[in-house]
Amino acid sequence: MSGQPPLPADEPVVDYPLVNEEGASRPTPLSQRLRDPRTIVSIVLPIALLVLIALTVGNIKFDELVGHIAAANPWLLLAAFAVYYLGFPLRGYRWMVLLRGAGTRVRMRDSTEIIFISWLVNCLVPAKLGDVYRAYLLRLNFDVSLSRTFGTVFIERVFDLFAIVLLGLAAGYWSFRTGLPLEVQIVFAVGIGFIVALAVGLFLIRNFGQRIITRLPLPHRMREFYDRFEEGVFSIDVRRIPMIAVLTASIWATEATRLYLVVQALGFDFPLGISGAFFVALIASLLTAIPLTPAGLGVVELGIASILTLFYGATQEEAGAIVLLDRAISVLSVIVLGGIAYVLSRKTKGGTGAGGPARVAEAAESA
Repeated sequence: MSGQPPLPADEPVVDYPLVNEEGASRPTPLSQRLRDPRTIVSIVLPIALLVLIALTVGNIKFDELVGHIAAANPWLLLAAFAVYYLGFPLRGYRWMVLLRGAGTRVRMRDSTEIIFISWLVNCLVPAKLGDVYRAYLLRLNFDVSLSRTFGTVFIERVFDLFAIVLLGLAAGYWSFRTGLPLEVQIVFAVGIGFIVALAVGLFLIRNFGQRIITRLPLPHRMREFYDRFEEGVFSIDVRRIPMIAVLTASIWATEATRLYLVVQALGFDFPLGISGAFFVALIASLLTAIPLTPAGLGVVELGIASILTLFYGATQEEAGAIVLLDRAISVLSVIVLGGIAYVLSRKTKGGTGAGGPARVAEAAESA
């Protein structure tokens, strides 16, 4: 690239998503990322499919759907909004604890702010690039090891997945205690298989990861990257695991409570209950892990609506009203408020971190 000194022959070129290729000194502006044809397709296509399904297969009565939304209790919707946003400082505190275990000291305010901005990115671009951007922002502002930070994000996601599956299984079992439909039994079997595979994967990384990496024909720098990544993954003090588990359960309780309050605000009388809200919300959260569209757009909506209509007896209009209001809180509000935070935050510009001014020009150096 012009104006850039050539890299040494043994220096691997690392491509950081959402990062400028010109030395990766600054994150690619979201406006530029949103003009990317792949991003546009990932947003427009699922919306078009949802509209097409609603107009043809669904045969939804839109006047009835709008009537449900217009009659919703605004105070309960406000409570759902407040409960949902309570989850962000909880996430910020959990990540702060994980980072301190990895040797990085940040304030809860800083970790929460970075997580919230990364949520905006996840709502606008596919492939969960918000998690990559989160690690990048921490590196940009606090000059910490990028690979070790990736490790803390990874283990945080592991805690999330364990919590989603285990809480979802418990909630589903209680919600369908009178008799488990075959489809729910399949979901349970997949969930159990998933956490077993995840546990085995962590065991293999912990006990054999170093041996495998050292035997592969990889550059020394890549091995160092893996070493620090593994340090981030397993740096948590075992004495803090119960606290992390409680925080994680509380975070996902806010997701379920949000959905429950939305249903209560709409005044529907089908038998969802708090256990059903947990089951539906956690299944929806698991669907967001499918990295095809931003925030699981299209997949999550169809998943929630299908569960509500097939298992809980909701009409298509009732399910549609729940989906629209719930996603307005969990996605649309993040886009609006997160966009404001993105513009105003010093973190996106390489502001001053706890360790002094961020060295923007060095942000993409070896972690």
